[in-house]
Amino acid sequence: MVANDSQPAVRENVLRISGLKVAYGGIQAVKGIDLEVNKGELITLIGANGAGKTTTLKAITGTLPNCRVEGHIDYAGEAIKGVGSFDLVKKKLAMVPEGRGVFTRMSIHENLLMGAYTRDDKAGIDADIDKWFAVFPRLKERAAQMAGTLSGGEQQMLAMARALMSHPKLLLLDEPSMGLSPIMVEKIFEVVRTVSAEGVTILLVEQNAKLALQAAHRGYVMDSGLITMSGAGADMLNDPRVKEAYLGEG
Repeated sequence: MVANDSQPAVRENVLRISGLKVAYGGIQAVKGIDLEVNKGELITLIGANGAGKTTTLKAITGTLPNCRVEGHIDYAGEAIKGVGSFDLVKKKLAMVPEGRGVFTRMSIHENLLMGAYTRDDKAGIDADIDKWFAVFPRLKERAAQMAGTLSGGEQQMLAMARALMSHPKLLLLDEPSMGLSPIMVEKIFEVVRTVSAEGVTILLVEQNAKLALQAAHRGYVMDSGLITMSGAGADMLNDPRVKEAYLGEG
């Protein structure tokens, strides 16, 4: 497996975060970060538990409870801080949350239809369901099964396919490999790379720094609420600081 070093030719900005601060009461979880994602890029945000990575994604999607958010969040040239998550989905911004968040009492097929609820092209929706069933044959075999009865890996497959049913311009992935077997982790990252190669812009939060940086065009390191390092994925893989802190090398 090699680093994804083919930089997209188009540099149209999809997401720009500047001066983002998030506070829960007196706790400053994010302390003023700048981050950008350009069209067609796969960007990864790595860091230890509690660094503020998930909080950053939730700030983008407006799904943070009882907290103070400061700074600027621009998506496709539009300020979206304070915009409801329902409206963001209509604007083609989708997120696969940590913990998957599947509709447990709905079938796999029904979950996929929910991912396409902003669309009205029935033929296209049916074609996309067939597409993701081809990518994830396990889901096709269990299409009528309740999502809550699936394994963790199967639920992750479903959560990713459901998000992609909305044809997102920006896909946010929060810890897609968490709690999965090594074989399933490889499958999930195979799909991440495939989706990126199809041109979908991705911001990936991931604790498996090695796989994330191997897949990414660029990466950011987050530590204690701050961005402490950024660069091309391939360069960061070889950076001694990254190797020692996040790759178990050095």
